[in-house]
Amino acid sequence: MEVGTSQSLGYCGDTGGDYDVLQWDTREDCEVRQILDRVADKWSLLVIALLDRRSLRFSELRRMIDGVSQRMLTRTLRHLERDGLVSRTVHPTVPPRVDYELTSLGATLHSTIRELVTWTESHQNEIATARAAYDARVLAEQEAAEADAGRRAEIARSVLTGSR
Repeated sequence: MEVGTSQSLGYCGDTGGDYDVLQWDTREDCEVRQILDRVADKWSLLVIALLDRRSLRFSELRRMIDGVSQRMLTRTLRHLERDGLVSRTVHPTVPPRVDYELTSLGATLHSTIRELVTWTESHQNEIATARAAYDARVLAEQEAAEADAGRRAEIARSVLTGSR
C-alpha cells in the first residue's frame, strides 16, 4: 500500500491496541466516528434502552420518548435498522402493524449503554455539585466583570466632566 493512502474509504486508523483518543480521525468519512455519532445521539440511546425488554410498535416508542417528532423517530429507527442494531417486522394487518426489536448486535450495545447509565446514576450527585460550583464561579466572575465595568464607566464619566 502506498504511503499516505487509506486502506478503505471509511478507514480512519487503528483504534485497537494502545488507546489514544487523539488518534481518532475527525474526517467526515471515518466509520468509527460515524458509528459513534449514530449510537451516541440521544434518540438512539433512548430507543435502544426501551427495546431492551421487548419489541415495541412505532406508536408505543413515540409515546414513551418525550419530545421526539415522528420524523426524527422514523429516521432514528431507519438508521439503527441499517446499522443492524434494530430489526423491523411488518405484520400484514389493516392498518399495517410494525414492530421494532433489538438484534443480537443491538443487545450487546444495550449492555454498554446500561453501564453508562449506571455510572451516571452513581455519580449524579458529584456532577450536580460540580455544576453548582461551576455556575457559582461563573456568576461571581460575571458580577466582578460588571462591577469592574461600572467602575471604569464611573472613572470615564468623571474624566469627561472634569470632576475627580
